[in-house]
Parts: sequence; structure tokens; C-alpha cells
Amino acid sequence: MSAPIRPSAAPSVSSWSCRTAGPSALFALLAGFSLVLLTGRRAPRTGRAGRQAVARVLIRSAVLLALGTALTMAHTPVDVILASYGLFFVLALPLRRLRPGTLAGLAAGSALVLPQVLYVVRYSIDGGTWAEAVTGVDPLALVSGTDGVLDLFFTGTYPVLTWMPFVLAGMAVARLDLSSTAVRVRLALTGGCLAVIGYGGSWLALHLLPDAVTAIGDAGDGSGSALSAWWSDGIGDPTHATSAWLLVASPHSETTLSVLGNGGVAIAVLAACLAAADKLPRFRRLARPVIVVGTMSLTAYVFNVVGIWALHIREVPGSPLPLLFCFAAAITLLALVWSRHFRRGPLESLIHHATGVARHVR
Repeated sequence: MSAPIRPSAAPSVSSWSCRTAGPSALFALLAGFSLVLLTGRRAPRTGRAGRQAVARVLIRSAVLLALGTALTMAHTPVDVILASYGLFFVLALPLRRLRPGTLAGLAAGSALVLPQVLYVVRYSIDGGTWAEAVTGVDPLALVSGTDGVLDLFFTGTYPVLTWMPFVLAGMAVARLDLSSTAVRVRLALTGGCLAVIGYGGSWLALHLLPDAVTAIGDAGDGSGSALSAWWSDGIGDPTHATSAWLLVASPHSETTLSVLGNGGVAIAVLAACLAAADKLPRFRRLARPVIVVGTMSLTAYVFNVVGIWALHIREVPGSPLPLLFCFAAAITLLALVWSRHFRRGPLESLIHHATGVARHVR
């Protein structure tokens, strides 16, 4: 897997491919999926087994939070998601026993409501001083040089308020009978519909509301067209508050339409991968390099970030695809070699041993 990066130049198609929130949304969806796998998929674990599963998740979260903070302190052009990933686990843990329908309802409700809450909170941060007071006493902020807890919940690239819907959706999907063709078809259709509602709704709004387009163009700090904000981040980030921004669906715009669009694509991709793995045996063999990298995705992610840091890459070139392909080829080769001798990746082994202490929980 690759790490999302911030292009330094005016966005092009290739730079947008590195910035898009789609892969990160899929990553968050799989976070929810893996949480259910860890705590009991069809039947949540209870009793001692349940307490041990909870302990494993909490230890995993602590490791991810520490690792993500360390990578963030390297100050690479990568938007590191690991600390947020660890927090997602902790916040979703109390919901692990809910039924798929309830989880899906929570995912939908949070996608509709929380982006508006985030807009209000960010507006209050920009217009007040309370955030500075919180950051000044936040140990995470002091250590990492970021906004700390505020960064994780509100101001960062992966704010909890607008990324938890993906996690909840992943938990709901994991509770389903994914061996059923009918379930997979419904998943694919649901994902497609959500993507159309999200991206199509933004496109429609931007073409029907010229005043909103003007407001978005005035607020954005980029050079791109506001009319392309239904898919592209060329318009940049808002320099001042405007409710018209809630109509865009560009990468990391953190709007309801963006969450619906990215979530729909993530669900559809997951359904397609499940179908391809079962129906196309040759696809499974051809995809072995990707599968091997997937078994050590944490190692691959950290390899990308550390590699960028070691090579002193402080700015991403205007055409970053060659760089992306080089990193992808390198980690794929290393993963294939490593898998011949070891069952788990290096960092996966670290987490496995760290969570092993959970067996002592009574």
C-alpha cells in the first residue's frame, strides 16, 4: 500500500491520484472490518475471550498511536494515518457487539451529521482562542509538534468526526455473510449508489448553484476551478468559513458528500475484490504479490514513510507516479522475499508479540 502525500505543485491528474482520499477511506473501512475480526465476527466474543480480545485491540491501538506520532515527527510530506487508525479502534471498540443493521444506521447517521459538526467546530477554532489553550497543555501536541488531540479529532487530515463513518461501515460489512452472492451484489449496488449520491450530488449542486461556486472559488487557496471540486482538490483548502464548502466532494474536504462518495467507492471495491478472488482463480494467483504485501500492510506503509524520510524527499514532484511506482516495486519485492522465510512482516510480528500479553487477562 502507499501513503497519501501532499503535492507541492499545482495538482495534475497524477498528483491527484496520490492525494485522493479513496485509498485512505478503504483503509479506514478495513479498520472497522479488522476490528470485528479481532473481537469475533459472526458472534462477538464474550467472557474471558472477549476481555482478552479487547486488551489486544487496546494494545494494538497504543502501538499504532505511538508509531503514527513518531512518523509524523519525521515531517515528511506524507499525511500519516496510523495515529488516527489507533484512535478509530479505541472509539469503535464499545460498538463491537452491535448488529450489522445498527452499525450501518450509525454509519449513515454519522456521515450525514458529523461533517456539519466538524464545520462548526473548525469555524470556532479559527475564530477563537480555546484551541490554543487546549494545545498548550496537550502532551501529544507538545511531543509531536502538531495540534495533538485536536488534530486527531478536528483539524488533521483524518479527523475522527468524518472518518468514523468509514470504520462503522466496515464493521457493518464484516458482520454480513460475505460468502453469499446476493449479499455481495447488494454491497456492490449500495457502494455504487452511495458514490453516485456523493460525487453526483456535488456535481449537480455545483452546476445548479452559481453563487455557491463563486463562494467556493473565493474561499479556496488553490488555482483550480471550483466547478471541479466534486472530484478534484485543485481548488485547495478554504481560507475562510463558507457554508458553500459543504457542497464539494473533493479529496479530504470532510463533507457529507465526500464521505458518501469515498465510502461508496470503498464498499464497491471491497465487493469487487471478494467476487474476483472467488470467481477468478487465476486472478488470485496473479494477485499474489499484492496479497503478500497486504499481509504486511503496516510494514509496507511504514517502509514508504521511512523511505521518503531517508531520501530527504521534502516535496513531492509535480509528476509523482514514477516515485510511487518505485516505492511500490521495492516493497513488493521485499515482501515476496520476506514471506518465503517468515509468516508475518516485521512490524506485524512486533504487534503480534506485543498483544500476546493479553492472554494473561482473566
